[in-house]
Amino acid sequence: MTPEGFAAMKKQLAELKALRVGISREIEVAREHGDLKENAEYHAAKDKQGISEAHIRDMEDKLSRAEVIDPATLGGDRVKFGATVDLEDVESGQAVTYRIVGADESNIDEGTISVTSPVGRALINKEAGDEVRVKAPGGIRVYEVQNVRW
Repeated sequence: MTPEGFAAMKKQLAELKALRVGISREIEVAREHGDLKENAEYHAAKDKQGISEAHIRDMEDKLSRAEVIDPATLGGDRVKFGATVDLEDVESGQAVTYRIVGADESNIDEGTISVTSPVGRALINKEAGDEVRVKAPGGIRVYEVQNVRW
């Protein structure tokens, strides 16, 4: 995980923990409405609490096991974790840029892909000029590595 991804996950965890108080209040208010067997508000609040607590436990586990790697300390001509890679689709000529990050911090809309994704795995150890074949839902895609940046 990158330092940025680690910090973002810690922030998200803190926000989730802050929601605990509000969920507890929702449960208290719903409990005051009477019979808990037929109280939909109460059951919805309890479900919300269960989902939130499971998410908190999952994030705490991931953060405790995370290996933080600072890409600023890395470099070289080959694609590795943390690299930013400029690619060109050989068939269409379309250029794309991806940063290789951990699975929990990848977001295709932000131009980050997981090191364990099909494209990420195919790019590892490639360098500028190499062609990469990726099995995609629409068939085999071929990319040429244009540049590797840090």
